[in-house]
Amino acid sequence: MRTMTFSLVAVALLASSVSAAELSAVVQKPAADVYAQPKFDAPKVATLQRNTDVKISAQQGLWYQLLMPAGAPGFVRVNDVRLAYAGVEDGEANVRVLMGGKAGKGRVTETAGVRGIDESDLRSAAFNQTQLNAMVGNRVDASAAAAYAAAQGWQATRVAYAGEAKAARKSGKSPSEPATSKTELAKSVGGLLGSFGVNVGTKLDTAAKAAPKSEDELAAEEIALGPEIAGRILGSRPLWNDASAQQRVNLVGRWVASQTSRPELPWTFGVIDTPEVNAFAAPGGFILVTRGLYQLLASDSEVAAVLGHEISHCVQRDHYKVIHKQELATVGKDEAMRNVTVGNDSVAGSYARRYAEKNGAAIMLTSLDREAEYRADEAAEFYLARAGMNPLALYAVLQKLTALGSESASLAQLYKTHPPLDGRLDHIDQRGLGELETYTTRE
Repeated sequence: MRTMTFSLVAVALLASSVSAAELSAVVQKPAADVYAQPKFDAPKVATLQRNTDVKISAQQGLWYQLLMPAGAPGFVRVNDVRLAYAGVEDGEANVRVLMGGKAGKGRVTETAGVRGIDESDLRSAAFNQTQLNAMVGNRVDASAAAAYAAAQGWQATRVAYAGEAKAARKSGKSPSEPATSKTELAKSVGGLLGSFGVNVGTKLDTAAKAAPKSEDELAAEEIALGPEIAGRILGSRPLWNDASAQQRVNLVGRWVASQTSRPELPWTFGVIDTPEVNAFAAPGGFILVTRGLYQLLASDSEVAAVLGHEISHCVQRDHYKVIHKQELATVGKDEAMRNVTVGNDSVAGSYARRYAEKNGAAIMLTSLDREAEYRADEAAEFYLARAGMNPLALYAVLQKLTALGSESASLAQLYKTHPPLDGRLDHIDQRGLGELETYTTRE
């Protein structure tokens, strides 16, 4: 168990606030069965209709404890009700209700005076090789993750997911091997002919950038971009000095990533030391979660839910696609980037370094389209089911963030780059669980 600790700011906040004893919520489903204990084989004590107001006094796993009129506790599943958004003044107290005040089950973090990682930080932060080395040093392989999963009783489950990116065929060449595709040949020829006329070189270079890239090129660029971007996030905020947290996210994350269509990526996970609530998915499988978010997660399944959302962004190449669009948008306008001497470096590595030197890690705060975020939520549910866990864990996490409040300083950057939390929950409800319903009885 990790000992609960607070900063002086947090202690002052707790001392000055009144601890909430209950949270307001409303029944979300047409009807919700209330059980005497947090298990399906317990006696039913009531059935509540849609839009009934209820009060939540605690969270136990994927169950909420309700304050019932008769005084005896009642329990509903986390997706039976919808928590109301909290105001900034009582968001911390709300989370304390859900966390139950248990050390080691997540900690309420300091939020007074929170300054999140903003675009200027990520654009200007220097690359931190030492921190990146530490992050990579925490990486685990698939067998270690599988052993951890077996110890938790998780069994991999085959669940088809139509929206997932299909595993692409590669040529078998090493990503670091010099490219010989028509794209790279066009670049080389463009450089040779540039001395005969600027227009010839420019037109060939433009054609090279616009030409479709092979799967080998895409994968090589992703894998090269990952550490370049992650190293700059770490230059803005270092890894949290908690070895157990770093090990946990790597074991859980690698197990979840093994259930995707791209298990071969160099999956690497870390927790960075900042109280804001956010997470970042750099191309190629480099994923960072903030301490503020990590401390809100009460179970491995909630950790897996957060990581599953970010893993989907890597599987679907969401941020890489934005980078590629930026590249195409600057065709013919980046003379300075075209005449760089690469020496013995790989083409992909040179490309990644030039991109990062020009843009830093600001891509991580670029808003993806809403469908990409909704898809990542859906993918997280499927990955949870495949990993032997309960897909409702994502719903529990989104409810917990809602309890922090729409005005919470710790969520400021998350709100800038993601759809509203109630919108994400609405989308999950409207989509329905379908075949995932089978796995929602897991605890």
